[in-house]
Amino acid sequence: MKTVEQHVRDVLGLIAPPEPTEVDLLQAHGTVLAEAVVSPVSLPGFDNASMDGYAVHAADLSAATADDPVRLPVIADIAAGDGSPVAVPPGMCARIMTGAPVPTGADAVVPVEWTDGGTTTARFDRPVKGGNAVRCAGDDVREGAEVLRPGVRVGAGEMGVLASVGRRSVSVFPRPRVVVLSTGEELVEPGRPLGPGQIWESNSFMLAAAALDAGCEVHRHGFVGDDAATVLDTLEGLLMRADLLITSGGVSMGAYDVVKEVLTQQGTVDFTQVAMQPGKPQGFGTFGPDGTPILTLPGNPVSAFVSFQVFVQPVLRRLRGLDPRPLPTTRATLTSPVTSPPGRRSFLRGVLTEPAHGADVRPTVAPAVRQGSHQLSALADADALVVVPEDVTELRAGAAVEVMRLPEG
Repeated sequence: MKTVEQHVRDVLGLIAPPEPTEVDLLQAHGTVLAEAVVSPVSLPGFDNASMDGYAVHAADLSAATADDPVRLPVIADIAAGDGSPVAVPPGMCARIMTGAPVPTGADAVVPVEWTDGGTTTARFDRPVKGGNAVRCAGDDVREGAEVLRPGVRVGAGEMGVLASVGRRSVSVFPRPRVVVLSTGEELVEPGRPLGPGQIWESNSFMLAAAALDAGCEVHRHGFVGDDAATVLDTLEGLLMRADLLITSGGVSMGAYDVVKEVLTQQGTVDFTQVAMQPGKPQGFGTFGPDGTPILTLPGNPVSAFVSFQVFVQPVLRRLRGLDPRPLPTTRATLTSPVTSPPGRRSFLRGVLTEPAHGADVRPTVAPAVRQGSHQLSALADADALVVVPEDVTELRAGAAVEVMRLPEG
């Protein structure tokens, strides 16, 4: 059997680096930047008021008190977006709104709450420091500064930065197009009645959701039965939609393992066994005239889920233009004992509990009670995979283990 690390290297070897593309700003949401973004201007581009109030010379108010207030004539109203030149001589003030340019001569803004709110003259009953409530030009970003680096995922904050430096479009790595397909004559679409020996199909929904969580465009084809010709025709018909094909089921050693039967004949897909539990039967290769990568996962639901997290996640990261690193890990303390078959690395579902803030202890992880590869019910509660090495067959409660953190939805 192959090691987990070797199979990760093999599947990553299928993936060519993605080509960047220029997209409109909103289309960039959720994608990964393919360029460094440099600001063409300083931000703010001019000194402006951070509060509604009055633009003043701070020296004019140095002696102001509640008992002996200073009164200044109001010579102008300055609104946000007002580009007309305004100058405030000493001994005078201008009413100013948030975001409006600070007029020439003024060096501070007095919040309106500190005044009587006058429109012809304003009363000031306290001093103010120079620079108060003034956002200086360039105090956020200097012209020519790099504001976003390549490899950053474009979320809401990044979108705001892009717009604030005037970008209408940006170069990104497009979202990978992932097609998900399950196989099995026993499968029935959820919502339809079950016949004898049938089950509702869940793998394609689970894997499609996992690919969506990973930032991909996803087409869930659903499932097909165990007829080889139908499977082949279906896969060929899905190629135009796919940068990556993912199948589940039909890859073991049984008489009806149709995915293995069909793709073995193509000569471009290898089927192998990986020293892990769950998820031992795996397949990988290319399909179709353009060599579209295909990963064939086992049909047991938990096996398919674990295989996705261990093998597919790094592939999707590379397709998105990211470093294809595995899921993040941490060390945690087991709350109950676990067992594992010799010679295979186990990935057990578990619930991770972080220590109280400031506590100098490891997190704890509680393994799920039901760990069978068909037992999907415990998966919704799990936020981690407990990793038991190949040379370990049992671990007691209190033992330290490596834990893979599952992605948050």
